[in-house]
Amino acid sequence: MNRENSTYTIIYASVMVIIVAIGLAFTHQVLSDRQTANVNTDKMQQILRSLRVDASPAEADGIYRTLVKSAYLITPEGVKIDGTEGIEPTDPAFSGEGEGLAVYEAEVEGSKKYIIPMNGTGLWGPIWGYLSVEGNGSTVYGSEFGHAGETPGLGAEIVYPHFRNQFNGKELIKNGEFKSIAVVKPGQTNSERDYVDGISGGTITSKGVDAMLLESVGEYKNFLLQLNDGK
Repeated sequence: MNRENSTYTIIYASVMVIIVAIGLAFTHQVLSDRQTANVNTDKMQQILRSLRVDASPAEADGIYRTLVKSAYLITPEGVKIDGTEGIEPTDPAFSGEGEGLAVYEAEVEGSKKYIIPMNGTGLWGPIWGYLSVEGNGSTVYGSEFGHAGETPGLGAEIVYPHFRNQFNGKELIKNGEFKSIAVVKPGQTNSERDYVDGISGGTITSKGVDAMLLESVGEYKNFLLQLNDGK
């Protein structure tokens, strides 16, 4: 075949496109299960960090299954939705599939903790996290925060213990009312809510965390108030 011919060029290009497409499809298929497993492991590690447990990827699955005793979806009224229980990655609370708010129940040193997922917006994109709460529905046991692209040394500091450990022992409920926890500028106070210091130079990210706590955890206020009432 004449390689200078346009027909040859078209056939050659078509064959190369097909070969590359098959290669990409094969690679995607081969790596898909591994990618899903890695995402699930990372999520387990985040949940465990909210329980003050730092687990390696190799340890995460085993420790998660030891500590997390149940997971399910609830309605905005705080009522468990029948048929949604299960801690497996394919179950509704973990997978995020299904209508309702995810709740994880864990047991740490004989004490029950409730873990609530959070989602919000920082300076440059999404932020998220998990808040673990004592059985009274108010006292924070631990927290975990993540971000998609906050500024290193500034807003990105929310992932580190010096920020998230401030939440330990803070109260979400005051005098029978859900108040959340305020994130304030360092040196400032909040007379209405328990508060922690925001990140110096990360004002917008700190405000994003404050809003995430108020709005995202606020969706669980009926559930938390019921726990606080001992129901």
